[in-house]
Amino acid sequence: MKHAYVYYRIDPAQACLAPPRIDALLGILAPHCSQPPRRLQRCDDPSTWMEIYEGIADFTAFSAALNLAVLDLDCARHTLGERHLECFSAPGSLLENTASAAST
Repeated sequence: MKHAYVYYRIDPAQACLAPPRIDALLGILAPHCSQPPRRLQRCDDPSTWMEIYEGIADFTAFSAALNLAVLDLDCARHTLGERHLECFSAPGSLLENTASAAST
């Protein structure tokens, strides 16, 4: 399973308008995750937000759905700069997946 972390800065002038839109985004992507997605703010900079998506079985499908939903919901309207997507997995899980694929 993979986990996605998306971070970005919110335009302070849009800070009251962004939560419903981002929460809608989380709801759209929830079917791709084994855990409910969530939104956090950075402790020392509340204009920096992070979306966390855990337990993603098909990262390619998740990424495509994320990109489409971000466009459909016009999430860029509330951000300063770009959204940054990072993918993580548990230690060793990539090696295990590679080994099992090689043995088939």
